[in-house]
This record gives sequence, C-alpha cells and structure tokens, in this order.
Amino acid sequence: MTFKKQSVTVLGSTGSVGVNTLDVIAAHAERFEVFALSAATQTDLMLAQCARFKPRYAVMASASHAQDLAEKLKSNGLPTQVLHAQDALEMIASHEEVDAVMAAIVGAAGLAACMAAAKAGKRLLLANKEALVVGGEVFMQAVRAGDAQLLPIDSEHSAIFQSLPEDPATWAERVEKIILTASGGPFLKRDVATLRDVTPDEACAHPNWVMGRKISVDSATMMNKALEVIEAKYLFGLKPSQIEVVIHPQSIVHSMVQYLDSSVVAQLGTPDMRVPIAYGLAWPGRVASGAKALDFKAMANMTFEMPDDQRFPGLQLAWDVLSGPMGTPAILNAANEIAVAAFLDKKIRFDQIHAVNTATLESVVAREVTGIEDLLELDLKARAFSQNLARSMEC
Repeated sequence: MTFKKQSVTVLGSTGSVGVNTLDVIAAHAERFEVFALSAATQTDLMLAQCARFKPRYAVMASASHAQDLAEKLKSNGLPTQVLHAQDALEMIASHEEVDAVMAAIVGAAGLAACMAAAKAGKRLLLANKEALVVGGEVFMQAVRAGDAQLLPIDSEHSAIFQSLPEDPATWAERVEKIILTASGGPFLKRDVATLRDVTPDEACAHPNWVMGRKISVDSATMMNKALEVIEAKYLFGLKPSQIEVVIHPQSIVHSMVQYLDSSVVAQLGTPDMRVPIAYGLAWPGRVASGAKALDFKAMANMTFEMPDDQRFPGLQLAWDVLSGPMGTPAILNAANEIAVAAFLDKKIRFDQIHAVNTATLESVVAREVTGIEDLLELDLKARAFSQNLARSMEC
C-alpha cells in the first residue's frame, strides 16, 4: 500500500519522548520524514539527529546554544537552518508544509507552540500534558477553531483513546467512567515517615519507565497522575467525578474505560513509549512500534490497589483545582514545576514539594481568564510565589 509521506515536527526531540519518536520515524522512513526539530540545550545530540534525519530547521532555546549548533552543523557540512526562541518554535509547529507535530517539550514552555499547531489545524500528538493542563478550555477552543486532530501520547490517555468508541458524540451516552492506572513509582512500599529523606537520584529511579528527571519525580509524588486527571477531563469531555485512579505496579494495563453496562475495556502493552507514539503517528492505522510484545506466559500476577492519601497527598489536588475557577490548574502546574526543580537542585526536601503546591494554590487566585495571555500571566505569578516560598524553605 502506498502512503503519502507525512512531514513531522518534533518539539523536544532530545528528550525521551522525542528520541523514541525519531526511532519510530526511522523505522518507517517510507511514511514519515522530519521537517524540524527543537531542543533546549543538548547541542551534541541535536547535531547527531540533524545528521541522521536532515531536518530543514533546528530550534534551540537560546541564542548561545543556537550559535553553538550552527557552528557544529557548518563544520560537518550539514544544511539545517538553526533558529532560536519562542517565535521559531511556533513557526515550525504551524508551518504549512508540516502535517504532524509531536509536542514533547516538558512543562508550560510548550504551550504557545501547541496553540500555534492547533490553530493551524495540524495533527497534534500531545505528549506534553502540561500544555493542556495550563491551557485547559482555551487550548481546546483553539483545537476546535483550527479543526486540528488532537491525539494523546501519554500512555494512559492513549490507552483511553484506544478503548473509547470511534465516534466522540457517543461517549457521553455510553461511558460510565475512565480509570487511569498508575505504577505508584519507586516509593509505593516505602515507609511514609522516611519520604522526607528521599534523594533526587532515588526519586528518579522509576521501576518501569525510562523518563526525564522532572516527570520521574512527578511519578514518585504521583503529581503526574494529578496532571493526567486534569488532562483527561479536557481531552475526553468528562466530569471530574467520572475519572478514577488505581495503582497498578506492573504497568501492563495502561488504562481502562468502564461502560454503562459495567463492562470494562482496557489497553495492555509493554511499558514502552514507542507504542503510543506509533499509534499517534499512524492513526487511524497502525505500524510496528519496535516494542516487545507481551508474553502472557511469562507475566507475573497483575495487581491493583487504591492510592494512599498519606503517601500521595498531591493526587487529590487534581479534583480540587478542577472545581476551582478557570486557570486554577495553571497555578498548580507552575507551582509543581518550581517545587520539583528546587528538589532536584537539593534546595527543598521531597515532602516539601506538596507544601509548595498547596501554599501556592491557597495564595495565588485565578481571576478572569479569557485567553492564553491571561493564563501565561497567571503562570508567572504562581512561579514567582513558588520560587520565593521554596527559597524560604531551603535546606
């Protein structure tokens, strides 16, 4: 079968999702080609990616990193044009020659580029949950206005998407609830009283997934699941009360949909991000992901348990902020990004991440939100408060 080759922009190409995306693209060069790549600071890895995939553009976060990359590209005889800053990200996400955009920039920094892709009507493969957490209904309005295809890449949301009926118009009349699974991270069985002593390296040692340091810490606190609850609310148009979380340490069942007749449809697979990435790239078809298939004969018992509020106090914040004014999730996301960065820099303790998040939510109030500018202003206010608070807590 002959396919029209898709031109893909990968935002955050040097992170774990970006690297896995390029792995899938390389395995299907007859179907996909790279139009542009972006990264923050990893110029050597970006150089290697440009050498392999020959993108037209490479975007770096700063002028100094862009200059460094440009010099390396020139010395290697590579023609990729190097750009930097936010405008360049939005350009490569919305360019008329781009068919699909993999949004894998960590944190709220990826929101503007995601909005640009949505407004331009692209197939937007959303691995950056924070863009939707911060953007909320404003982001979804841009998706609808641009007639964009929004496909979730988080393994849990991809699992839900694969388990739902094809016609979204039927979801409300057929679905009882969705159940997001969580691994429980590295501290599922650790004595709660000792969590204050957790080190960054311990928090980043996820038992199942290979991820970046920020999302690994979020998994350890289960703030990643709180953000995924918020993301699911907007992605699937559900009430917060229709979203549940269950701990499944084996990470085999990636999430489930319970229907009105009490039947449950689940998506299973190995814990390998190439599976949802391949699904998003090829949707509505499928291509080989490169991941190992499940071997049911060799699988250990699968277990499920409810989250412990004392061990994971941040999880409940998802439902709390969804009941607040528009923009409240943006405050939580900003506070958490600052708190996790302070923990990784060994400025605050692991248990103080939650303290920063709750104090910021209590002190920064979401006013009237009508567009992305209001959300970004709210994000800045929350970051400023959180930074001052984290400094006052420094160990």
